[in-house]
Amino acid sequence: MEHTSPLLQRHAANGWLNGLIGVVIFSGSLPATRIAVQDIAPLFLTVARASIAAVVALCLLWLLKERRPTRAQLWPLCIVALGVVIGFPLLTALALQYVTSAHSIVFVGLLPLATATFAVWRGGERPRPAFWMFSLLGSSLVAGFAVSQGLSASPMGDLLMLLAILACGLGYAEGAKLSRTLGGWQVICWALVLALPLMLGLTWFSAPPSFAHIGVPAWISLGYVSLFSMLIGFVFWYRGLVQGGIAAVGQLQLLQPFFGLALAASLLHEQVSIGMLGVTLAVILCVVGARRFSR
Repeated sequence: MEHTSPLLQRHAANGWLNGLIGVVIFSGSLPATRIAVQDIAPLFLTVARASIAAVVALCLLWLLKERRPTRAQLWPLCIVALGVVIGFPLLTALALQYVTSAHSIVFVGLLPLATATFAVWRGGERPRPAFWMFSLLGSSLVAGFAVSQGLSASPMGDLLMLLAILACGLGYAEGAKLSRTLGGWQVICWALVLALPLMLGLTWFSAPPSFAHIGVPAWISLGYVSLFSMLIGFVFWYRGLVQGGIAAVGQLQLLQPFFGLALAASLLHEQVSIGMLGVTLAVILCVVGARRFSR
C-alpha cells in the first residue's frame, strides 16, 4: 500500500484547488470570444488581448522587481507564448466564425489528453496505466459526441479547434515545467512580455478604421479575455499544475465544457442539448478516476 505524507497530500490538494479556479476562469473564454468576434475581427481580438495582458504583466514584473529569465529559459518561454498567447487565442477566434461556442467548448474536452501527452514528453511525468484509460475514455466521450453532432457541417471550424487544442496542450505542459524554476505567474507574465513587441505591431496593423461599430458587450468580452483568460487564470492554473502534477491536474479541463456550456446557455442563449449534459457528466466521472491513478 502506498503512503503519502500529510504535507504532500495538502500540497496536491492545493494544486487541485488552484487548478479548479483556473478552469472556472478559462471556462468563460470561449463564450466571451464568441461575443467579441461579432464586432471585432479575430486577428485584432487576438493581438489586442495579448497586448493588454502584456502591458499589465510588464507592470507587475517591474513593480515586484522580478529577476529576468535565463538564456536557457527563453526557448521554453517562446513555446509558451506561441501556444497560449498566440496559437490558442487566434485559432479559437478563427474557429468561432464557423461554429458556436457550445460546439467549440466540446473540443476543450480533448485538452486534458493533449496536456497529459505533452506532460510525458516535455515534463517527464509517468502516470499509471489506469490514468490513461480514464483520460482516453473522457476524451473519447467528448470526441464521439462531437462526431455525432456532425463534424462535416463545418470542417474548417473543427480543424481550427483541434489545432488550437494541440497548441494549448503544449503551452500548458511547457509552462508548468518552467514554473518549477521560474514561478507560475512569472512564466505567463514573461511569455506575454516576450510576445509584446509583435503583438503591439500587429495590433496597430490590424486595428479597424473606426471603433464606433464595437458594442459594449464586445468591449467587456475583450476585457475579460485580456485580463482573466490571458493572465489571471494562468496564475492559478500553472500553480495548480506544479503542485498537483501536470497530467493529473490537467484532467480538470474535462470539467471546462460543463462550466462553458452553462455560460453559453445563460449568456448567449445557445441551445444546450441533453446529450451535451450527459457527456459532461460522464467525463466528470473520468476526472475522478484519473485523479485516483494520476501518480
